Amino acid sequence: MVPAVGWGIMPLITGKVGGSTVNQTFGIGAGATIIGLLAFAIAHLTGNPGAVVVSARGFWISVLCGALWSTGQIGQFVSFKRMGVSNTIPLSTVFQLIGNSLIGVIIFGEWHTATARLIGFGALVIVIIGALMTSVTDQSSGKKITIQNFFFLLITTFGYWVYSAFPKIPWLANEKSLGIFLPEMLGILLGSVIYTIASGNISAFKQREQYLNIFGGLSWGIAALAYIFAGRALGVNVAFVFTQLNVVIATIGGVFVLHEQKTHREMGFTIAGIIFIVAGSILTAFAH
Repeated sequence: MVPAVGWGIMPLITGKVGGSTVNQTFGIGAGATIIGLLAFAIAHLTGNPGAVVVSARGFWISVLCGALWSTGQIGQFVSFKRMGVSNTIPLSTVFQLIGNSLIGVIIFGEWHTATARLIGFGALVIVIIGALMTSVTDQSSGKKITIQNFFFLLITTFGYWVYSAFPKIPWLANEKSLGIFLPEMLGILLGSVIYTIASGNISAFKQREQYLNIFGGLSWGIAALAYIFAGRALGVNVAFVFTQLNVVIATIGGVFVLHEQKTHREMGFTIAGIIFIVAGSILTAFAH
């Protein structure tokens, strides 16, 4: 549940801090790297340096996965500004759930029995219905889900798919969980720096929001560390569906913390959708 809480709080922190997509992406990368360095240092200080050992191949694969994650996060931050947090998070959840479930079943052979697949995909459908319900919008609302915004978010979600499969990639099977964590966080930071330079926003490094968003990165980094252990222990499908309970925190927070406008009808759908998401996530555990 740690990833669900950490990833649910992150968009609320970055929403409160504000700043550009560049500021927010760098903040996540820098904050997550700080958590990675702390985990590395604690392992050495507690006399367990072997926990953070990683091979050269494992190091660079982890860096690449982290950099690809940045693509998904950039797409999400841009979508926050276009559609709002309370609209983006549920839709992003649907895209990630579908992609990750197919990856888990087809590539990693999870939910290998007929019963497990029936329960797993049934739970997935319930979660997707719930996520779609929370994103219902009326014409009188502020930020909208347009066709353009829909496909932009879908395409950039590719980076999230790679990241979510990361703990179970065969090339990393023999690597320590803590060992692959720091290089992955460095990859996220590298991806954010490349994005900053490539988008012509080097001046962002002089902006206050560039560094205040690190608080959001700390929340994200703690969640990411917990996810590596959860993904390996429970499998990509079960672990990921549980982490998507972050949609509950982010959606409600978007309304009450960030004051994003929702009509009474939209709020009714949002509450019902959250109930579906929680129910589906709990049901997924029975497919393990």
